[in-house]
Amino acid sequence: MSHLRKMTAAEIAAAEALGASAEAWSQILVSEDFDPSQLQQCRLEGNVEIASGARVYRSRVRNYRLGAGTLVESTTILECRRRSTFGNGAAVATMNECGGRTVKICDRLSAQAAYLMAVYRHRPRLIEALEEMVDAYAESRASEMGETGRNCRIVGARLIREVRLGDEVQIEGATMLENGTLCDGSRIGADVKAYDFIAAENCRIDNGTTLERCFAGENCRLDKGFTASESLFFANSHCENGEAAAIFAGPCTVSHHKSSLLIAGMFSFFNAGSGSNQSNHLFKCGAVHQAVHRRGCKFASGAYVMSPAVEGAFTMVKGHHSAHHDTAIFPYSYLIEKEGRTHLMPGANLTNYGTVRDIGKWPERDGRTVNRDVIDYAEYNPCVTGDMLRAVDALHLLEEQAPEASQYVYNKAVIAKTALQRGVKLYDKAIVAALGAMLEGGTPDPRYDGAGRWIDVAGQYITKRETDAIVADIEAGRLKDLAETDNRFRIFHLHYAEYARSWAERLYASLLGHAPTSEEIASAIEAGRNAHAAMRRTTDADRDRDCSPEMAVSYGADSDDEAEKQADYRAVRGFGTKMAGNRLSE
Repeated sequence: MSHLRKMTAAEIAAAEALGASAEAWSQILVSEDFDPSQLQQCRLEGNVEIASGARVYRSRVRNYRLGAGTLVESTTILECRRRSTFGNGAAVATMNECGGRTVKICDRLSAQAAYLMAVYRHRPRLIEALEEMVDAYAESRASEMGETGRNCRIVGARLIREVRLGDEVQIEGATMLENGTLCDGSRIGADVKAYDFIAAENCRIDNGTTLERCFAGENCRLDKGFTASESLFFANSHCENGEAAAIFAGPCTVSHHKSSLLIAGMFSFFNAGSGSNQSNHLFKCGAVHQAVHRRGCKFASGAYVMSPAVEGAFTMVKGHHSAHHDTAIFPYSYLIEKEGRTHLMPGANLTNYGTVRDIGKWPERDGRTVNRDVIDYAEYNPCVTGDMLRAVDALHLLEEQAPEASQYVYNKAVIAKTALQRGVKLYDKAIVAALGAMLEGGTPDPRYDGAGRWIDVAGQYITKRETDAIVADIEAGRLKDLAETDNRFRIFHLHYAEYARSWAERLYASLLGHAPTSEEIASAIEAGRNAHAAMRRTTDADRDRDCSPEMAVSYGADSDDEAEKQADYRAVRGFGTKMAGNRLSE
């Protein structure tokens, strides 16, 4: 804040004439351009600092710094009762309800740092170092006074206690906010209750949402009575109506239905159908289990998974699954229930237009400005391609071990022979497409060696080797704070295309038995384009089936004329108009 001063006797008298009162006017500091009209029918207690243009109407404020242009109106109490870190350092029992993967949150937390804290519990020195970083940052934010940034708007709220606001924050009608931070541009709406929380930049929490020990990342939206406890939601996640308990929701996690529960698991780029559910309590040792639903998984309506379990990336889950399956190496698959058993259809989701639509919509809906979470949206990447290679090897081995079998079992999932053979063909085509895309997408550079296994670190594709190096540097004290840690992930991200090309070139060399020539690389790129085009023809045909005249059932409800029914169908779906393209991309 700019220079502040005490109020003059005349200003105090004028403010009191407008209904303002103070526990001690000597503890109230105002800007040089203060006007008594900025205080009307309000009560100021403890130390209050009022910057240029800040106003308090019909509200009670205690121990707060009000930033320039901020409005506090019709608010029961805005107060800081004690020394607070404003949610920084709060411990969130993510993934495991018993606290085995607790993450300490702060308003500078990235998805990548949180992932290390949650997943690498087998590295106790790493966890200790990361928690020390968060604790040190939290202490740097501690104060006995709350504060708002510039141009905040706090209207019609009830109880706001120990909450720090960034710039341009809006709170309208919130019921209870306690021990939290609202970063720049965040919005809190009617009837919201939040305790021990962080809301990152441009986050929206509205309409009766209740949070307890939660982190809501940049551009997240939690709305329509959603309730969550002990959970982390990273960039662009959008949850409404339902419930979450002890989840690690990586970027773009979506749940919109009242009957859906997300519990004790890791999710990212996830979509929960109505009535989807998981359970982590087998009524034996308590709520100790967890599940991992890798990038791009979807749960159909009524889907259920009993933890522990894990699905490969971009898996569609349908039905009831309680056998604790592990299909991590089978991306783009269907996991369905058949006669009470879990059946796996490897690669089947590669033919689904919905997968293409999902991959395209995530970057389009990324409304971030700070970009603290590193997110890679590449459809073709070493991480998922590596899984497909392992899947092909596993499928070949299953068939070789029992060539006459009509079905196989892999980690408690049944695979029909026809599904196995089809899966190999689908994966082979996708691998060719991915190889070509990665060879085409980057330039050769010996500085960026992408060799080895790749992993998905809460939205970022990165080599396991580089992740281990980052972990080692944190443990050794060479990375001293969260900013330095995040910077290491970001540097890798900046050169992702070169690392991915390096990995693809090594893979191609292993297939050829020698380092590829420029002509062979050009040939692989062309083959990749052709394979990609063939895959898109398949998914486009799937889209066309969803838009075909046969899908006009229930349209033209009062008509006996088939032409009228089709006209109603085309009008509603927007076919033949600009609307059609928009709706297909939603």
